[in-house]
Amino acid sequence: MPFDYFYEEQSDQFSFYRIPKSLFIEERFCGISTDAKVLYGLLLDRNSLSKKNGWLDEQGRVYIIFTVGSVQDALGCGDKKATRLLVELERYGLIERIKQGQGKPSVIYVKNFIVPSKQRLKTSQNNDSSTVKTTILEPSKQRCNYTEFNNTDYSNTNHIYSEDEELEERESYRLYFDERLCVEYLKNDNPYDGEIIDGIMELILDTVCSHKKTIRIAGEEKSANVVKSRFMKLESSHIQYVMACMKENTTKVRSIRQYLLAALYNAPITIASYYQSLVNNDMATGKI
Repeated sequence: MPFDYFYEEQSDQFSFYRIPKSLFIEERFCGISTDAKVLYGLLLDRNSLSKKNGWLDEQGRVYIIFTVGSVQDALGCGDKKATRLLVELERYGLIERIKQGQGKPSVIYVKNFIVPSKQRLKTSQNNDSSTVKTTILEPSKQRCNYTEFNNTDYSNTNHIYSEDEELEERESYRLYFDERLCVEYLKNDNPYDGEIIDGIMELILDTVCSHKKTIRIAGEEKSANVVKSRFMKLESSHIQYVMACMKENTTKVRSIRQYLLAALYNAPITIASYYQSLVNNDMATGKI
């Protein structure tokens, strides 16, 4: 059934979400996805409602409760995308999330990007400020399982973390490594190795998101903090090196996963040593 036209008396009959024009015309926001800008508009609308209801902290700042499930319902998307959009807004400084502890949803402050941040002088204690109401988290919907890359060595056994928090942590690291490792460019330069790159990426995320105290590398239990620190320094050249090694040696190893872990862990040192050997060779032969 075709829809009718708007006539003069009907033009203002709807309620609308407001999305700041600045998000579309200012250069500093050009990297934000359209979906994230829409979500910011939804959060602004909820922010207005919170203000009317007196949801203020002790400093007079308006806060909202908007869970990952709320984002899913509002945008009709999956929890991975919902989490990614929240992380994206947080990354650009448009929101700030404060965790309240196990079983409670995060408090969200929608940031005013027009007004510079400043320290407010607290002249008196506001005893009438509303406290954060206890809200039961919505049941998490079924998530995709990275079956091909899952391994009990990296499963999270710390139940203090909620599933939403784990997913948020993983997506935060995913954004970090997407940029640091230049994943898009890696895939463009290696069009037939997309699955390999994705597999390496998931392995890296499994490792840095692990809550175990130690991680097995080449048969040796190493401090998880040391391994994570090494992985956080990985660069695009390290991934290319690991891919090259993988193609040459996969027929000689029993566990691809353990082989890749060791290769990733050792890549920064191996490549640094390789380049140093080239420099030493050039110095010995008088080239430099």
